[in-house]
Amino acid sequence: MKSFRVWILAVAVIGLLGGGALIVAGMSSDEPATASVTGGPLPQSAAPRVSVKPTPTGPTAAQRAAANRAKQVKALDAALKTLGGSTPDFSVAVYDRKTGQRYAWRGTVKFDTASIVKTQILACMLLKAQDAGRQPTSAEMTLAKPMIRLSDNNATTSLYQRLGGKSAITKCNKRMGMTQTVVNSSWGLTRTTAADQIVLLESLVNPKGPLNASSRKTAFTLMNTVDKAQDWGVPVLARTGETSIVKNGWDTRSADGGLWAVNTIGRITSKDGRVDVSVAVLSHNNSNQQAGMNLVEKIAKLTRQHLRY
Repeated sequence: MKSFRVWILAVAVIGLLGGGALIVAGMSSDEPATASVTGGPLPQSAAPRVSVKPTPTGPTAAQRAAANRAKQVKALDAALKTLGGSTPDFSVAVYDRKTGQRYAWRGTVKFDTASIVKTQILACMLLKAQDAGRQPTSAEMTLAKPMIRLSDNNATTSLYQRLGGKSAITKCNKRMGMTQTVVNSSWGLTRTTAADQIVLLESLVNPKGPLNASSRKTAFTLMNTVDKAQDWGVPVLARTGETSIVKNGWDTRSADGGLWAVNTIGRITSKDGRVDVSVAVLSHNNSNQQAGMNLVEKIAKLTRQHLRY
């Protein structure tokens, strides 16, 4: 009996030290007692608990990028809407070849091309030479160089007629994917959209487009070496180490009350490939040429400021 009491006391002490409740069952002087300790910490020999990390929540990287793009577009839309309330009519389109992202403000509204149509004529001249399995002739280049570098109208008219005029340029535009441009026999009155001008600019650089490498190089060389007096518009976007190509257009007509159409199309690129962007800005009803130049440059700058290319 004495040994049994000692055993009971030992069990009680263990229970108290363990911080648990002591349960003793079936105790009598004639049979051994059984005891269990519950509610306390697991003994050292128990298996450790497996820690399961929670599943990450929140937007993915792609979702964050999409949300950021939406904010950029919204801010640019607001800026252009504000500007449009106090300036002549305009439109703009941007294509970032690096990201594949496009932006357009009134991108399908038609405007007179004025001299930016000369880029279309150049592309068609290059395509015609390709079709014949040759390089452009010296006579063709004698016209093309002043047409692009100096915006020479006489050279343009000669080359336009040499290529076949309205019908030939229309067919050529279709091959390049330009579906919103209506060619006029008076080439400067051709009607186009900012979105279609982006298609044209893309055809000048896209390896999968209609122009081969030699033709693309010729177009780049001419548009990268315009006369200094005409090096405005899209080139204002270029930062240190970046390269630009451009063709500008400007015209005034009595039919428009002497107001000016002023347009700029071109590309900005960097050697490291981080910048590879086409921009087209079209406008009309400007009070004079300089006012139109200031407007299209301001619009171009807003696209870079907000879209952060």
